[in-house]
Amino acid sequence: MDTAFLVTAFVALFVIIDPIGMTPLFVALTQGMDSARRRAIAIRACVAGALLIAVFAAFGEQVLGFIGISMPAFRIAGGILLFLTALDMLFERRARRRKGQADASEEDEGDDPSIFPLAIPLIAGPGSITTVILLVGQRPGTEGLLLVIAVMLSVIALALVLFLMGGLLERALGSVGINVVTRLLGMLLAALAVQFVLDGLRGFGLAG
Repeated sequence: MDTAFLVTAFVALFVIIDPIGMTPLFVALTQGMDSARRRAIAIRACVAGALLIAVFAAFGEQVLGFIGISMPAFRIAGGILLFLTALDMLFERRARRRKGQADASEEDEGDDPSIFPLAIPLIAGPGSITTVILLVGQRPGTEGLLLVIAVMLSVIALALVLFLMGGLLERALGSVGINVVTRLLGMLLAALAVQFVLDGLRGFGLAG
């Protein structure tokens, strides 16, 4: 088993899904709900998000091939998109955008936020979908697909745990702690994004 690939996959998915950064939003979206309903929303959101990401991990490359997009080209485009996400994290634009989605959902008190905005786009968003397609492209075949799905499920399981203990985590880290963690994760994501671009250029024979 390729430990380096597993570590890369976990870091990439953990950074892009960002369970720690999503936890305060989950708390805000479920504010005032009893623990049973909050738990049901957390489980439903994580299951829906995991299913959607798994579908793109399994069939995303075939869809790209059908519309004539090569994997190296997708790696370059995906790396650029992930780099823009990293910039958002470093300059707090991502947090403000997510907060706006949470506020919009809170306007309807009877709304169930498990599918929108939690599952889509906060868990299964463009970044996480792009990342799993890129990772599966790095390890073609059934083994690579199963490894990526297993890592993705472990990250979403961690997100579920953090959702269920969201109040405690928010009090422990505070807004400053969450900002520090988000910026550190943004730096890691920026480096991974550059690596995806270099891999794409290598696929075209433009990088050694």
